[in-house]
Amino acid sequence: MSAEILCIGTELLLGNITNGNARWIAEQLASLGIAHHRQQVVGDNRERVIAAVREAAGRCRLLITTGGLGPTPDDLTTEAIAAAFDTPLVERPEVWADIQAKLAARGRPLTPSLRRQALLPDGAAVLPNATGSAPGMIWSPVPGFTVLTFPGVPSEMQAMWCATAAPWLLRSGLAEGVFASRMLRFWGVAESTLAEQVADLLEQPNPTVAPYAGAGEVKLRLTARAATAAAAEALLAPLEAEIRRRADAHCFGADGDSLASVVLERLRQRGETLAVAESCTGGGLGAAITAVPGASEVFLGGVIAYANAVKQELLAVPADRLASHGAVSDPVAEAMAEGVRRRIGSTWALAVTGVAGPGGGTAQKPVGLVHIALAGPAGVRSEPVRFGGSRGRDWIRTLTIGEALNRLRLALAESEAAESCR
Repeated sequence: MSAEILCIGTELLLGNITNGNARWIAEQLASLGIAHHRQQVVGDNRERVIAAVREAAGRCRLLITTGGLGPTPDDLTTEAIAAAFDTPLVERPEVWADIQAKLAARGRPLTPSLRRQALLPDGAAVLPNATGSAPGMIWSPVPGFTVLTFPGVPSEMQAMWCATAAPWLLRSGLAEGVFASRMLRFWGVAESTLAEQVADLLEQPNPTVAPYAGAGEVKLRLTARAATAAAAEALLAPLEAEIRRRADAHCFGADGDSLASVVLERLRQRGETLAVAESCTGGGLGAAITAVPGASEVFLGGVIAYANAVKQELLAVPADRLASHGAVSDPVAEAMAEGVRRRIGSTWALAVTGVAGPGGGTAQKPVGLVHIALAGPAGVRSEPVRFGGSRGRDWIRTLTIGEALNRLRLALAESEAAESCR
């Protein structure tokens, strides 16, 4: 069957909030074997919502909406959907009683506008909202077409989906097989290069392979469709193995993996620790590492050494290196890495120093030039990388963090390979 997602809210059109609901629902539909072909966003306008719903009814069998179920005047989703099919709204006593009980339990006043949330189209089934006051509905206003409505609050929408909507969809017989997906993640290879390496695989119908790129990382989404989840996973397994073989060390993980999580897990398994010294990233590298749950098992800490005086006093960077080579150089990056490793007592240390821009660049050291050093049991090594300055400061800092973590990942893999040969 075909499904569509309709997200309602002027705040989405204005860009005030990110439309994460559509992405989450799309993933849930795929997991249930329900393909959706269109996503749409409309503002809080009654006539536009009516038009969007009527158009969807002529195209698809399942429409899922989010937003516009609250008590304020701009919450008009339920009214508009009913009007799209010339159906009257009917107050549901059980819904109104539930709203009153929830507000009383929370010590909140009961206002007349809240009663609007108890109105649903005649014949619609209630889609309960256990955490919020606004319920959704499951309604088939015309043969072959069903609409499910959800509030825009992500936590409420997701809870309602898992508790009621997903079981209903499974029982409905609307699913056409089961989808299984895997996102393979790569660093250090261009999207075009990776696409060429797997060009023949991009053409196959099932499983499918689709490339994505952004902020230095390249991804391949693998999607298989079969009668059962086990059969779909069985289709994915040999495809994933072949892609990993072709991509070699560029593939660092899958699905929810990040460079930081992969590196930390390898260090944890080895019983080793990490420290960082940062200049141009200003704490961003440490933040990326500590965003991973359990990072404290491996990550000891770091030093943000923005000023040269801090590099000298806290990291023992020699003054003559700073004078001779400048702060943005391999000799200084190496001294920073050695200094933080020695001061904190870690097995490994990363150091970054560069020109993030938008100013401060020169012909010899342009914006986007970054030196990344890695110190470990076998010594220290620094190499420069030029990210260019056209995409801005945040882009350079983001790529610096990823590149530093990837260099440590590759060094750990190299160390493990050498150890296995002994």
